[in-house]
Amino acid sequence: MREVPEVPEPTGARPGRGPAGRMPFQVVEVTGPSMVPTLYHGDRLLVHYGARVRPGDVVILRHPFQQDLLVVKRAAERRRGGWWVLADNAFAGGDSTDYGTVPEDFVLATVRVRYRPPKKGQRSVGDVLAWAVSAVRPVSAARSVSRRLRAR
Repeated sequence: MREVPEVPEPTGARPGRGPAGRMPFQVVEVTGPSMVPTLYHGDRLLVHYGARVRPGDVVILRHPFQQDLLVVKRAAERRRGGWWVLADNAFAGGDSTDYGTVPEDFVLATVRVRYRPPKKGQRSVGDVLAWAVSAVRPVSAARSVSRRLRAR
């Protein structure tokens, strides 16, 4: 995942404000398949820094073993020592099943909206209208992760 246009520093974050006193909202771009089918490679996300995290929220966090890498996962549950996060794509890996509980300080933002850029070659009115209807969607905690947790 990469931020557009820059990666924020984790210091100075306050509730209601972004990192180092910036505005609390920022746009990031998804790279990789770990959140398919909720998010796809190339999707843009509007994220809210300093927002309260609830179980089921899609969040942006620093990777526990490589803090300069930002990842997007679903916050499954709060545990002692932080958050248990899961990828929506169980086959992609790279979540708490690999690296354990993520410290709460590593969870930077919650995802509010997903935006899919138009595909090249969408020119007909029907194509453009179909894209416009499906391009922007809120990312909610509605997708339950409890089914996956019970299966383990």
